[in-house]
Amino acid sequence: MSGVPQTPVGDHRDARETGRSEPGPTAAPGSGGVERDPFFDNAKLLAMVLVVVGHAWQPLKDSRAVWAAYFFLYTFHMPVFILLSGYFSRTFRGRPRQVQRLVAAVLVPYAVFETVYTLYGNAVDDRGNDISLLTPWYLTWFLIALFVWRLTAPLWLVLRPSLAIGLSVVIALLGAAFDADPVLNLDRVLQFLPFFVLGLLMRPEHWDLVRSRWMRIISLPVFAAGAVTAYWARGRVTSEWAVRSKTWEQLGADWPAGVAMSLALLVCSLLLAASFLAWVPRRQHWFTAFGAGTLVAYLLHGLIIRTAAWEGWYEPRFWHTPAGELLVTVFGVGLALVLTSPPVRRVFRPVVEPALDWAFPGRPGAAPETPPGARTAPGTGARGGPEDGSEDGSEDGSEGGSEPRPERAEAGAATGAGAEPGTGEGPGPGKAP
Repeated sequence: MSGVPQTPVGDHRDARETGRSEPGPTAAPGSGGVERDPFFDNAKLLAMVLVVVGHAWQPLKDSRAVWAAYFFLYTFHMPVFILLSGYFSRTFRGRPRQVQRLVAAVLVPYAVFETVYTLYGNAVDDRGNDISLLTPWYLTWFLIALFVWRLTAPLWLVLRPSLAIGLSVVIALLGAAFDADPVLNLDRVLQFLPFFVLGLLMRPEHWDLVRSRWMRIISLPVFAAGAVTAYWARGRVTSEWAVRSKTWEQLGADWPAGVAMSLALLVCSLLLAASFLAWVPRRQHWFTAFGAGTLVAYLLHGLIIRTAAWEGWYEPRFWHTPAGELLVTVFGVGLALVLTSPPVRRVFRPVVEPALDWAFPGRPGAAPETPPGARTAPGTGARGGPEDGSEDGSEDGSEGGSEPRPERAEAGAATGAGAEPGTGEGPGPGKAP
């Protein structure tokens, strides 16, 4: 992951005028560049840990405690990733360099791992699925969703904030009311849209509120209420509400109840996401650097966890006891840390973060997108997370920052929870469960 969130040029100007500090990179003492804001790397890593643990819990949901924990996590961990993805899409305007990065960082890994997961599932579990890049299977849905959301960013940014949010909520409700075409897993693309739009519209002062002391205080009863509600909900609702991959009718609700449930879930997700972010450490820690490897962990952990499920490793009774469930949780945390570690990232970087400069040759004599020496708006990269753009905000990442080649940086916070058969988390429509 190559860059850290920086606010658009106008936001930097506002911050200087008001004397207010803002999240994102700050100038490194004695250097001409900037350094990553550890808050966002910490947020990505912790959210990825929740994703891996949530997937590890899926075969254990016969336990009421595990089911409640699973439902609780799924209510907010995907919204966290999508909010971050939206926040780092604020300067996307569809310029050629930005589209090139979007293709290299999102579309190509999607095509590669959609193929890998389909072939691997056929080989190990005899699933018989055909390779189809139009019907995402398992966890690859998030990459294609990010691709679609990012392309629409310029539209949302030209609307009034209130209109953009309201329109995105209406679209999400329509996505939940009507069975969308299985192509590109549009059900989720539409239903998760409000979180992306909200992230697009967030400004530094909003992050100040999220990370404030009073928000930490409020988060405690919010978490408690969410946990109790999730435990109570077992047997009353399905966890697929949080996955947002099916319509109200498919979930057994009529339109008045469906509207109420969707809006309530939207509010709960935002409250829990803000509560989670309020407790994310703001300083550099031993694990902060792992936040740059979340795409690697996202794309690889599913192979391990699905193998465990397909091969029957969860079947022994011990794993369905409190002690076994605890060990599975520890395993999930450990797996997330191993897969996000720098050595693992370096090994898989050519596949997960391909360099495609050769595919986008510069046109001889073409005018540069920006005047020579001019600095482009920060955060213009294609990644769906706190890796967008280069560290110093330059368009090509040729100076400053820790990653000289932002086009090879990963999607990070762009990644989110995958999906499992029977819970809306497995194969997308058109592929065998």
